[in-house]
Amino acid sequence: METYTLPKELVENPDYGVQRRKIMAGLSDGMIDGPIIDIVNGVNRLPHCFTLQSCYGHFLYSGQNDPFNTDPLPVTGVTSRIQYKIAYIALCIEYNASGKRLMADLQDIAAVDTANIQFCCAEWFWKRQVNSYALQVEPDRYKCEDTATLDYAEAVHIESVRNEVYDRLKDLLG
Repeated sequence: METYTLPKELVENPDYGVQRRKIMAGLSDGMIDGPIIDIVNGVNRLPHCFTLQSCYGHFLYSGQNDPFNTDPLPVTGVTSRIQYKIAYIALCIEYNASGKRLMADLQDIAAVDTANIQFCCAEWFWKRQVNSYALQVEPDRYKCEDTATLDYAEAVHIESVRNEVYDRLKDLLG
C-alpha cells in the first residue's frame, strides 16, 4: 500500500462535521497503539481535525516477532536485520484558519529531519476523505512503503526520530 504523495492544498469540505462525528463515534482506545493513545485523543479533541488511522511504529527482529511490539529496541544483542513498520498519524484537517495553522505546525515537525519524517498525503486516503494528511516516520528511500528493512544502527536512529515526533506532537497539543 503506497502511503506517500506530496501534500495537497486544503479544500472546502461542507461535510466535515458529519464526517468527523461518524469517525469519532467509531473510535475507541482499544483500536490505538498504547504509547500514542493520549496523542490520538488529544488530536481528536481539536475541533479542526480528527484522526483516520495511526501506528506507533513497530520493530521486529530475531527473538521479537510480535507485530504490535512497542518495546524499545534492545541496547545490544540484535545482529539480524530489523523490520520496521511505519510510524504515522493520519488525520483529516478542516479547511479554516485553525486547520491551516495545524498544517504549518505538522510541516514544522517534518522539517526537523527531512531524511526520515514526511508530512504527506496518501492518494487512497484522499479519495475516501478529502483533506487527509499523514505525518510519518520512515527513511526517505522507503517513504512510499509501509515497512522497511533496516540495520541495527539505522533502526536505533529511526526509533529516536519516532520518539521525537511523538514528543513534538504532545507539545503541540499542550
